[in-house]
Amino acid sequence: MQNDVMPLDPTTRCAATALSPLVRYALVGLRRCWMSEHSRYSYRYHFDAASPHNESVSEADAFYTLNVLLGLSRVMEVGHRECCDIKAIYDRCCREAGNPKLKTYAYGMALWAGARLGIAPPAPMLDRVRAILKSGRALSGLTAQDIGMLACGITALTKVDDKSWRAPANVLVARLRDNYYHAPTNMFYNQAEGPRRLYSSFASQVYSMLALYQYGEAFGADWAIDVANNAAAAMIARQGRRGEWAWFYYVPGGRIVDFYEIYSVHQHGMAPAFLHHAVEHGVPSARDALIKGFGWLFGENEMGVSMLRPVERMFYRSQVREGEMHSSGRRVARSVANAVFGRMDSPERHRGLVLRKECRSYELGWILWSFGARSDYRELTERLEFAV
Repeated sequence: MQNDVMPLDPTTRCAATALSPLVRYALVGLRRCWMSEHSRYSYRYHFDAASPHNESVSEADAFYTLNVLLGLSRVMEVGHRECCDIKAIYDRCCREAGNPKLKTYAYGMALWAGARLGIAPPAPMLDRVRAILKSGRALSGLTAQDIGMLACGITALTKVDDKSWRAPANVLVARLRDNYYHAPTNMFYNQAEGPRRLYSSFASQVYSMLALYQYGEAFGADWAIDVANNAAAAMIARQGRRGEWAWFYYVPGGRIVDFYEIYSVHQHGMAPAFLHHAVEHGVPSARDALIKGFGWLFGENEMGVSMLRPVERMFYRSQVREGEMHSSGRRVARSVANAVFGRMDSPERHRGLVLRKECRSYELGWILWSFGARSDYRELTERLEFAV
């Protein structure tokens, strides 16, 4: 790849002249997450009544900023106004490729955002991705999130630039199908091997489905669309009665072993990201599931409270069981016990819930990605709560 700027992804659209109240809400919220001293969006914004503030963690800031840039690719004119030099911001984030704390799936996000923005990823980032793809040991250690996001990024890159990436895309999605997909339950394992393999998160399901949908649509691979459709139907069947998307699953049994935390970003951004594809490909009830999940944010939830923070134009991050805000021990024990005894968790099984009073920039980035260029969900995107 010789040039710094690639041709834009032909699916990139600009909605600068018709931004919905939801998208405007997210854009204003992102301004609070911007850290001018780092030229990045923050790891998280704390809703501290005495001193609201951003918290910075270098590798997390970089990944979240790339996620925001991906979202801004849906509204390019606005993106250039919000971030005066998108390419410079993108390049700074990609420099984190040398940071050993950077998660592998962040490389996939870098490729995906770059392809959407029309910016060539820097050579060190591409070298790191190629090294992972060439190493059998590295590949065997990847999680479903890693594989899914890398496949999304490489597929996007193949569509707009170097066709030599098609072969790695083929390898990754085949690996996802053969080593991570559990056909009896239509769910994805967390990883290819090891004790953690059997317990998988909602994010693992989402990234895997997005990878298969995007690959299938890009290359006419009907098998990939079929697998993604089956997985989407499986997720929809496990949606809570109030529209909640559960956090943790025991894949061999197809059971939810821990519903909590329930995250706002899953309701408004990540679930819609795969459900838009599912609607397009005819998965029954996909649109209804998207709308129902979105409604959870407005008080149709177990706590009976709105998850919006209108003053900041943000959202509370999640609802958490009391006593589990800062420790995962009980969650692990509950998940294992539910798996061993064949139990299915439910949102109603708790002794009290509390709000996690923070918002992370990538959450607003997912809103931009899922709704930035859409006008077919006005019952959601034009709700009065967003016109503040």
